[in-house]
Amino acid sequence: MVEIYIDADACPVKEETLGVAARHGLKTYLVSDGGIRPSPDPLVELVIVAQGADAADDWIADHIQKADICITNDIPLAARCLEQGALALKPNGEPFTENGIGMALANRELMQSLRERGEVTGGPKPFSKSDRSEFLNRLETTVQAAKRQLATPR
Repeated sequence: MVEIYIDADACPVKEETLGVAARHGLKTYLVSDGGIRPSPDPLVELVIVAQGADAADDWIADHIQKADICITNDIPLAARCLEQGALALKPNGEPFTENGIGMALANRELMQSLRERGEVTGGPKPFSKSDRSEFLNRLETTVQAAKRQLATPR
């Protein structure tokens, strides 16, 4: 069974993810260090981890399996999920891929270095309605792909 893991602390598409998961009857984990309200849906589990830089990431990486889906903006977490055979999506719908994760990690390091030196300021562009719409479309196709991946014998 495909499961969905949400890196929930700063995720702008929690409700959208839960809606898609409910439509497909998928178990979903909201992983956070606190401040998230529990869902009455028995297929939604709120996981509260200890406060710490990578506590939620570590929990997700330790539990995610092949063909599961992770919703995150965290590039190192996405890389760890891909290593497990899972799928990973950004909240704007952009998928993390095996072919692109190395470049994403390198770009992240470069940008972090530039920010530390003050050469780059500011953050990502604001989250938009079109990002939300693209996410919903991509999550739906990702769920279908994950189900096919599990159904395909190796």
